[in-house]
Amino acid sequence: MSTTNIKDTVEEMIQPYLNEQGFELVDIEYVKEGSNWFLRVYVDKEGGIDIDDCVLISEKLSAKLDENDPIPTVYFLEVSSPGAERPLKKAEDVAKSVGKNVFVTTYEPVNGLKEFEGKLLSFDDGTLVIEAGKKQHTVSYEKVASARLAILF
Repeated sequence: MSTTNIKDTVEEMIQPYLNEQGFELVDIEYVKEGSNWFLRVYVDKEGGIDIDDCVLISEKLSAKLDENDPIPTVYFLEVSSPGAERPLKKAEDVAKSVGKNVFVTTYEPVNGLKEFEGKLLSFDDGTLVIEAGKKQHTVSYEKVASARLAILF
């Protein structure tokens, strides 16, 4: 089974439980690091997620994985918060982040730049407006390679 299929299968297994409990699935990674495989599930909720939430989700997902056995190799399961600099994987994530500080990279230069860090002023009609310093940058969502919340110092 491919990495993409494993991620999709895991999402199908855990999404109903997360919805029922008021959690948001942020991301799923299935990666090899050294000789070990890791299945990482990043979850959040309004007001933030704590260790007890992670334990409950891990136990629920572990039971479903044992029952269905979709992963042919030995792996480590990790359930955690996406962190303070959480990735913005979907357009809905970007929309919810208006007014917050973000870090955005693009596939190709936009006005000579491929990285933008600053306050997300708006996200309308597939266009991000980011204020970095005294400049505003307009970036098409189609050109966004990655986006995450950013902590500015």
